[in-house]
Amino acid sequence: MAPPTKSGPRYDQFIQVPKVRVIDDEGENLGVMFTREAMEQANEKGLNLVEVSPNADPPVCKFLDVGKYRFEAQKKANLARKSQKTQDIKEVKMRPNIDTHDYDVKMRNVNKFIGNGDKVKITLRFRGREMAHQHLGMDLLKRVQEDVVEVAKVEAFPRLEGRQMLMVLAPK
Repeated sequence: MAPPTKSGPRYDQFIQVPKVRVIDDEGENLGVMFTREAMEQANEKGLNLVEVSPNADPPVCKFLDVGKYRFEAQKKANLARKSQKTQDIKEVKMRPNIDTHDYDVKMRNVNKFIGNGDKVKITLRFRGREMAHQHLGMDLLKRVQEDVVEVAKVEAFPRLEGRQMLMVLAPK
């Protein structure tokens, strides 16, 4: 049997207090008894004595099948891991002189991504002389921000990195 972890339960041979409050395998309170006596009763039933509440006075112990207990705990952890949603970062690329229809299509994608619970990174790429008109790019990103104000919040405000301007949106 493995030694106890800081947060996990303690098993028979690691219980070091003389008296414990015992709960049997059906959940019945058997009262306070000597630790050795409780261990013997657990062994008779083919179970282990597990300390479930070490900070109580006296500590609370329970008759458990440790293998079954670990299996159930692992099953519960796997179920929790399966049901959690991971948040991806989706990227939408635009240009400063984007046409209205293209803009609408990009915004439909942004709304779909945010609706799915993903973050959206909007990249605005400048080419050639467009670098001289960065205010057009900033205006476009402000327009995007206004269009998604009900469903998303700005996580990273627009910033210029080389020839592209970036902004990150997260679902509300």
